[in-house]
Amino acid sequence: MTVLDQFDLNDSDFPQKLEERMMNSGGYPYDKKLKRSRYEEELEQLQIEMVKVQEWVRAKDERIVIVFEGRDAAGKGGSIKALTQYTNPRHVRVVALSKPSDVERGQWYFQRYAKQLPTQGEIVLFDRSWYNRAGVEPVMGFCTPEQTEKFLKDAPRFEDMILDSGTKLFKFWLNIGQEMQLKRFHDRRHSRLKHWKLSPIDIKALDKWGAYTDARNLMLKHTHTSHSPWTILRANDKRRARLNMMRYLLLNLNYDGKDEEAIGEIDPNILGHGPAFLHGSE
Repeated sequence: MTVLDQFDLNDSDFPQKLEERMMNSGGYPYDKKLKRSRYEEELEQLQIEMVKVQEWVRAKDERIVIVFEGRDAAGKGGSIKALTQYTNPRHVRVVALSKPSDVERGQWYFQRYAKQLPTQGEIVLFDRSWYNRAGVEPVMGFCTPEQTEKFLKDAPRFEDMILDSGTKLFKFWLNIGQEMQLKRFHDRRHSRLKHWKLSPIDIKALDKWGAYTDARNLMLKHTHTSHSPWTILRANDKRRARLNMMRYLLLNLNYDGKDEEAIGEIDPNILGHGPAFLHGSE
């Protein structure tokens, strides 16, 4: 059963009923969002640390890749914006590729992603990545089961090559509940500023919740490894998700001038690793 089966979309009380259920959907551990004032105060401290990271990466010729994945409307773009708000786009680059061209479809699958990997002194953030082949592509029929099976075997090897090159790799999965996804879709649809974010594929995703869940679980089974783990963020509250994502990233980098007191502690109710943590929230 999808969330659409639980609501009458023509009911005038639909938005209110959705509001009552969205925050705790998917087993989310908090009833309310983090207060904006506290969020903005803590975010500023983390963004100061992120500027230090940028300078360290340039000075030490480091290379960092950060992958953001999750269901539609999980908050990937907002997380990336929070992370990069005060960094230099010449050195901290966001990659959000459109559908492959005819030429790219004839290439090795990872080829167009490999071309986007960072050079020395650069950080690259992927707003969706090579993991399209483990999620939206098989669910929407854009690739064959055989192609997905091959991808799940090849992805850990591809990531091994990235890591062996000396590049640091972080993989974040943002997890939200069904009601929260529907609420965010509803808000986009009725926003004059954000309606363009709601695509036909997003609408179809509402009826394919279970298929996306199965695809995600299969992906985690094959690509969550000790050397390239998936970091899971419970993201019904975008504010908590962003803060904990940044804390985890900063705590796992040994950059110059690091202020661990300013970074703070990770909330274990919001951030964990792999299938065990994810399934504990559903």
